[in-house]
Amino acid sequence: MTSYHLDHLQYLETEAIHVMREVAAEFERPAILFSGGKDSICLLRLAEKAFRPSDIPMPLLNIDTGHHFPELNEFRDRRAAELRARLIVRKVEDAIAAGIAVPEPGEVSRNRLQIPTLLAAIEEFRFDCLIGGARRDEEKARAKERFFSFRDRFGQWDPKNQRPEIWNLYNTRVNPGEHMRAFPLSNWTELDVWEYIRRERLEVPSIYFSHTRRCVRRNGQWLPVTELMPPKPGEEVRELVVRVRTIGDIISTGMIESRADSVDDIIAEIAAARVTERGARADDRVSEAAMEDRKKAGYF
Repeated sequence: MTSYHLDHLQYLETEAIHVMREVAAEFERPAILFSGGKDSICLLRLAEKAFRPSDIPMPLLNIDTGHHFPELNEFRDRRAAELRARLIVRKVEDAIAAGIAVPEPGEVSRNRLQIPTLLAAIEEFRFDCLIGGARRDEEKARAKERFFSFRDRFGQWDPKNQRPEIWNLYNTRVNPGEHMRAFPLSNWTELDVWEYIRRERLEVPSIYFSHTRRCVRRNGQWLPVTELMPPKPGEEVRELVVRVRTIGDIISTGMIESRADSVDDIIAEIAAARVTERGARADDRVSEAAMEDRKKAGYF
């Protein structure tokens, strides 16, 4: 009798595909959250493996803050076209114009404004489940999530009232107006993601690799100089060789100095890193309680 043992990545892949197929089997109108970032790139490969030779049986949804890196949006649109997938983009700018999202006086980041924009898209298309690329290793609030995260009719999440997940059995029942968030990559780490990208030979946006960019030092990190975020008086602009570990708004994504210009280099760099990837996101430098409150309100 021949025994077959899964290696670490094969086990994570099998687990994630199982979650994706559960979503397809249990929900009528699911969607995949796709930003073009490394985690959602892995989600698309897993969806291919879960459902091929058929097309991916659910649309891709992206909430565009209007502050995205151009490299990311170009990759997002091109990858969706290559997969013949339906891409739905809803813009925070349009939500502001419609009165759905209301910025506070002096608010620069659009991180918070993604919440009403996302919830409006869920209502518009009557989505009953959204597949996201969140991982438990990212930060403490996300570590409290389960594979299936129930959201009430207001899109809210209650970390103290989550459904048990025993023996890979999931309670996916929702009433009209409620929905689920599913996180197939829950047990993955940043290193797992990059090792999977290497194994599957997946293309990623160029911004993940080292490149030359004008930056300013602000709040303990290097931020890219753009029209949306020009240097303040007295700030020194430096031209550095940098890359990103995690991509958010162009005004809040910290750049790290790096010469990593290949996936192998990135894997070696992450293995030696002592700072989490989201430590380079200014919008994530909030307390655990603040991030949890954001998630309770409907954040990704």
